[in-house]
Amino acid sequence: MIAAITAGGRVSGELAVAIGTDVKALARVGKATLLETAIEAARGVGASTIAVIGGAAVRDQCAASVDRFIDESPDGRENVRRAIETATDEPLLLLTSDMPFVQASDVAAFLAAARAIRADAALPLAEADAYLRAYPGAPPHLTRLGNVRVANGSVVYFGAGVAPRVLDTAQRLFAARKSLVRMAALLGPPLLARFAVGRLRIEHVEGRAQTLLGIRARAIRDSSPGLCFDVDTIDDYRYAVAFCR
Repeated sequence: MIAAITAGGRVSGELAVAIGTDVKALARVGKATLLETAIEAARGVGASTIAVIGGAAVRDQCAASVDRFIDESPDGRENVRRAIETATDEPLLLLTSDMPFVQASDVAAFLAAARAIRADAALPLAEADAYLRAYPGAPPHLTRLGNVRVANGSVVYFGAGVAPRVLDTAQRLFAARKSLVRMAALLGPPLLARFAVGRLRIEHVEGRAQTLLGIRARAIRDSSPGLCFDVDTIDDYRYAVAFCR
């Protein structure tokens, strides 16, 4: 399995001042940077190759500790394409570099669940109650699907050869992974309409993805909340730092 970590995200304002850089992946939470945490998780699940996509500052930190470094593009979707193309006929684990609480054991459980149901592509979802128990008082990261609330993950699994085959849609869906409105819009008007009236459910998204792409795309429910908390704002960062003290 190839593990590809996207590390090109830039920040500004209060968050950049707080972390001392405009490269989000280099923010330090606890004893490690966000990037180091992602690399350690990928290594811990036995990835045969770890690739990082980023700029010069990211290269300086991690080039000696990963198998492959890929220069970033200013276009986020292009960086996702470069990450996906690291795998051809091998399974691919695609991770963002802004998850302060990601652990190898949680990623391993997610991968085992995805493989058990023979998913071609999988995204972790944490139930709201579990997420709130894990991170009480955290900034809001929950979304509603029908009558359930979930937190979307920032890790995606693709089976062997799947990601390159559905490259364009995979790029767009990965970019939209944190917004069910955007994901529904990408998958077509019927899903967007269901979302608008509060009737969109996980199985609707799975079914539409299978029809559109011809692959078994599945949500792995009851995944670890640690796969779903990411740092997007100064409040997220402050919470993560305080949590790790």
